[in-house]
Amino acid sequence: MTFKTLLGAAALLSTLAAGAAQADEVRLRMSSVWPEGINLIDSDKHFVELVNSIGEGVVQIDYTPGGVLVPATQAFGAVQSGAIDMATDWPGYWAGTDTAFSLLGSFPMLFTSGDIILWINEWGGREMLDETYGEYGMTYLPIAVFSAESGLRANRELSTLAALDGAKIRMSGRPQGQILEKLGAAHVTLTGADVYQALERGVVDAAEFSMPSTDLGMGFDEVTKFGQAPGWHQPGSMNGLMINQATWDRLDEQQKKVLEVAAKANMLWTIGHYERTSAEAVHAFQEAGTEVSVLDEAELEKLQTISNEVLLSEACDNPLYAQIAVSQVSFLQDYEDWRELQGDFAMGRNLSSYPDLEALRDCAGE
Repeated sequence: MTFKTLLGAAALLSTLAAGAAQADEVRLRMSSVWPEGINLIDSDKHFVELVNSIGEGVVQIDYTPGGVLVPATQAFGAVQSGAIDMATDWPGYWAGTDTAFSLLGSFPMLFTSGDIILWINEWGGREMLDETYGEYGMTYLPIAVFSAESGLRANRELSTLAALDGAKIRMSGRPQGQILEKLGAAHVTLTGADVYQALERGVVDAAEFSMPSTDLGMGFDEVTKFGQAPGWHQPGSMNGLMINQATWDRLDEQQKKVLEVAAKANMLWTIGHYERTSAEAVHAFQEAGTEVSVLDEAELEKLQTISNEVLLSEACDNPLYAQIAVSQVSFLQDYEDWRELQGDFAMGRNLSSYPDLEALRDCAGE
């Protein structure tokens, strides 16, 4: 066989191999709960870029922002049914389907962003996510973690919790609403797209949506002059990727690994991205003249007590909720001594008081 023939054969084999690799490449349709114009979508886009870069020839994503393929409120059902392969979410949006989801996205006065990462990776959180979404025919990959949200924004001063009594407040989340009601406020549910006009027209007295960078991008500096911090309603938040179980099961190990590795890398990226942009946004709000009142320790202790009560009140009505609550509170208490020794160098915080873990164990049947 001549050298020329060998070169030709090698070229043919290369072409065939490339064709085989291309044939094996899987393309997945992905949507979101985030539309264009809300910077939470940055996390989605970065994740897609990672997958499509490291997964070339193996797995690729065709991404469509929220509200295009399906309305954001229907993303859960669309993934569950297989209408789309996967979609990003904030778990708390599905608390109306199962109260267990309210503990996974963010619970008032509970997990910080650091807690979320530690719990998922080392204290059983990933297993809890698998079990909860698995009940609805999905696999779940956490892809983003956010620190405390901005807190409330309003056009009147909110120096204390008493200022919330009688106010109409837009706040996302089932337990958040229960706490507001205990404070005498009226809980108003609005989509993110409706918050600006609701504040501008006085439909609500105060509202929250997300981090400072998100709030700034939504124009809240234009329609509010006052704020209340910290963001006790969401001291740390998580977004993740819902994947239809049949879609996940069709993927081979390499394709799954690409998605898992990209998800972990994206989570790290989100921490830096949103902390930097939120620091910049705080300066922008200050320059716009926004006055923020910070709740004192006594007010935060009151919120902690109410939050603990709400956590326990839901636990005995839902065994899965109770199991997640036990897992999360057990982690906090297990980590407490080491965190205390770290002092100001610690990751996250110790609660001033804890939900009754033994009562939660009873609810979980442990």
